Amino acid sequence: MLQKLSLSTYKIEILSGLTVALALIPEAVAFAFVANVAPLVGLYAAFIICFITATFGGRPGMISGATGALAVVMVSLVSQHGLQYLFATVVLMGIIQLSAGALRLGKFISLVPHSVMLGFVNGLAIVIFLAQLSQFKTTSGGWLPGNELYTMLALVAATMAVIYLMPKITKSIPAPLAGIGIVFAITYFCGLDTKSVGDIANIAGGLPQFSIPNIPFNLTSLKIILPYAFTLAGIGLIESLLTLSLIDEITETNGQNSRECIAQGAANIVTGFFGGMGGCAMIGQSMINISSGARYRLSGIAAAAFLIFFIAVASPIIKNIPIAALVGVMFMVVIGTFAWSSLRIMHKIPKVDAFVIVLVSATTVFYDLALAVFVGVVFSALSYAWESAKHMSAKTYYHEDENLKIYELHGPLFFGSITSFREIFKLKNDPKNIIVDFSASRVWDHSAIQAIKSLTIKCHLDGRVITLSGLSEDCAALLRRKGIAV
Repeated sequence: MLQKLSLSTYKIEILSGLTVALALIPEAVAFAFVANVAPLVGLYAAFIICFITATFGGRPGMISGATGALAVVMVSLVSQHGLQYLFATVVLMGIIQLSAGALRLGKFISLVPHSVMLGFVNGLAIVIFLAQLSQFKTTSGGWLPGNELYTMLALVAATMAVIYLMPKITKSIPAPLAGIGIVFAITYFCGLDTKSVGDIANIAGGLPQFSIPNIPFNLTSLKIILPYAFTLAGIGLIESLLTLSLIDEITETNGQNSRECIAQGAANIVTGFFGGMGGCAMIGQSMINISSGARYRLSGIAAAAFLIFFIAVASPIIKNIPIAALVGVMFMVVIGTFAWSSLRIMHKIPKVDAFVIVLVSATTVFYDLALAVFVGVVFSALSYAWESAKHMSAKTYYHEDENLKIYELHGPLFFGSITSFREIFKLKNDPKNIIVDFSASRVWDHSAIQAIKSLTIKCHLDGRVITLSGLSEDCAALLRRKGIAV
């Protein structure tokens, strides 16, 4: 729960929360439009998920809400079956995530290589940048007319300049909030005609109301929502846990993966019963929060409180905030999120890692995050397996007086190196007695055990005596269970 904080920390946390709440509005509305649902469906999701994960999650300072990665999956469900099926799917999605947390599956995020992490960060930075471009366009899809476009570009640049310069002047106010406030004042007092929050959608509404999804509770409904629920749960957990890992690295602290999974699941269950579209961690808003100095749960709780206040009470004021200010904030998030160091080290790291960074980034941009991470991890694993397989070799020693040959193996023996292992042995020219020494090797999997068994059987059929030495105790026990003398 909340820690005892100093007065200055309270100020930073609350002001950071205010900044995040303002940045959440256009994002939640935009993702609601992507999913073909009403803006309030996205805003309610942002409020509920942000509040629950901030209060009970495993990563203080991380912000969660409605996200584009989930919205694109929801499109076909909503268009084919309607909004109520979406709510039911979000509830089931939450149950799956909660179960994953209870089973402590979040620990497997540690298997994601650093190159995949860099690709994830770069890909999401590009996605965030591309998402902002829609704000420079009209409802028909064309670019804004001349003066309106130039005005918006100037305001975006002004916001970015304030965010860049503000920390050099004072750190008492979060730079993104200062940028929004100054640009809002410029547009208000100068009477500039520019796109505002109210031009995107009407965000006015009341508190979310509890409602059980109105769908038939039968196997037919389950068959419809179950595939979507698993897909959404997987994407949500992957994005949340990778964002958690990123913030861990930035803040040099350790989050709790399993606790975050449980909190994400609980948040989505509640969201589904209160008319929200579901969600997960948001890297853009999380970076705004962390860069504003927030490190505790209060910032996320404050963001949720401000957001519901804007919806229920202050929408007449919030609707006048220029979109250009929020776009400027998100552009600075893009600059801060993109791993620019990855461009400098491309020629210094192994080619496989460089390729994985580009592959994951491109897949994130053109397809989705879950597929990008899956492809990156699989490609990295296969590359590692291939490289490890090439390291299987042997030194041989021949003792003519004892009619004995010793094979001293080097390198890991597993499914990828079985072919190399078999090619080492030229039994036709070998003496009667053979020793295979595993002291400098390591047997990794069942494929390796099977290869050793096949070798011993072949030697026995040829009338040779084979002795296996240097095996670990667990490997020797496995071989003995297969009837091989060790």
